[in-house]
Formats: sequence, C-alpha cells, structure tokens
Amino acid sequence: MSRTDEMKKIRDEILILKKSPLYEYRTSNGYFPVIGEGNHNAKIIFIGEAPGRNEAKTGKPFCGTAGKVLDTLLSHVGIERKDIYITNIVKDRPPENRDPSAKEIEIYGPFLDRQIEIIQPKVIATLGRYALGYIMNKFDMDLELEPIGKAHGKSYKSMASYGPIDIVALYHPCVAVYNPNNIGKLKEDFLILKNYI
Repeated sequence: MSRTDEMKKIRDEILILKKSPLYEYRTSNGYFPVIGEGNHNAKIIFIGEAPGRNEAKTGKPFCGTAGKVLDTLLSHVGIERKDIYITNIVKDRPPENRDPSAKEIEIYGPFLDRQIEIIQPKVIATLGRYALGYIMNKFDMDLELEPIGKAHGKSYKSMASYGPIDIVALYHPCVAVYNPNNIGKLKEDFLILKNYI
C-alpha cells in the first residue's frame, strides 16, 4: 500500500471515530477532522497539539493565525510547507480551544504513531508542551524531558523503528499570537532546523 493510501486509511478511520469524546462536537458543528497535510516523504514532520476553529472548518492544519506565524518561521529558515508534513496529536477540535485531555491524547495518539511510521521522518519538530511530552514519552525519552521553557530550541537524539531521529522542541506558534514580542525568540529557536535541510 502506498503512503498516500495508508494516510487515507487513517483519515477514513478518524471520520467514523465514535469512541472519541470529540466526535459528537465535530459532527454537530459540521467540522472536519484535521488529519495533517504535506509531503508524505518529508524529512521533517511538525506536530502541534489539536486543531482550532479555522482548522476544523477547513480540515487543514495551521491555517489560522498560528499558521501564519508558522509560515513566517518556516520562511525565516528557508523551509517550504510543501517539503514538510504538518499534523497534530489530537485530530479533532476540543471545544473552546481548550487543551486536549489525557483521554483525547490517548485515543488519537496511535493515529499519529502510524503517521510517523508511514512518513519515517528524520526530524520530529514538536510545537508546544503537549506534543513535546507525547513524543518524548513515545520514544522512551521521559528522563530527558524538560519543561518547554527549558527545552525550546534544543534537539534530542533518539531511535525510531526505522532508524535514528532527532526530536526538536519548539514553542507553539500561538506563543507569538498572544504576545507578538515573542516572535524573535521563536525565530531564533527555528534556526536549529537549518542543521537538517
């Protein structure tokens, strides 16, 4: 099965994921699940936490204000969206943009795990503390896990089933949405990605 077919299979499963506590909220609001988008052969995969309203309305990740910040950060280091893959741990929007719950992360996490196995990236760039916590835990790096305030801008070496990977900890782009003064710090952190392109 091709990578695209495997991704479609994930999409089809999430569409009918009635055991998710977010399924009812999605269907009653006419929202879409946000599976992810980009290059299925990407060297770098970006992982956020959960989709917001704009994302749930369109089914596209990072298409709102945080997405514009992300685009600015990517162009700052010379990366094009078409060359990477972007997704979230949780594929449906939590109400009122609240943080994803442990239960939601547990339900949607295995889909993200499969996406990583399909794409086999060399670099996993986590956006925010939930993504960092999930990925560090997934790759048995709990002992090296630091708060995002300390971890941001750092990379951690680990091993995936398909070979060595680097986990890069980054702030979530919304940090610069809430406080535009943070954009400089985010741009500085993103420079670490130049090592991988």
